[in-house]
Amino acid sequence: MHVLLAVVVGALYAAGIYMMLRRSMVKLLIGLSLLGHAANLLLFTAASPQHGPPPIVPQGADAPPAGVADPLPQALVLTAIVIGFGVVAFAIALVHRAHQTLGTDDPDRLRSTDR
Repeated sequence: MHVLLAVVVGALYAAGIYMMLRRSMVKLLIGLSLLGHAANLLLFTAASPQHGPPPIVPQGADAPPAGVADPLPQALVLTAIVIGFGVVAFAIALVHRAHQTLGTDDPDRLRSTDR
């Protein structure tokens, strides 16, 4: 299972970098999103996902029983997903506005509008 997750993380990183090297702002955003998903999956894989009962403390006990799943990696990944969606939504709005104003999504042509 870990080997498959590592291969998927590598493929996501490769696809994200490839998309970011294209000459289009839309492809840049897709590459940025893929890199974010790859980082989230890498964090989840590095935390070694465990199958176990949820970490609920029984009544009268001070700590959950041994062998429960660790909720911290899932909480970190969930937070990163929400922040990533916010960043991508803001970037989509910026690219859309730049395309409306300048009529292109080529980064080289955007550079020539600074004059």
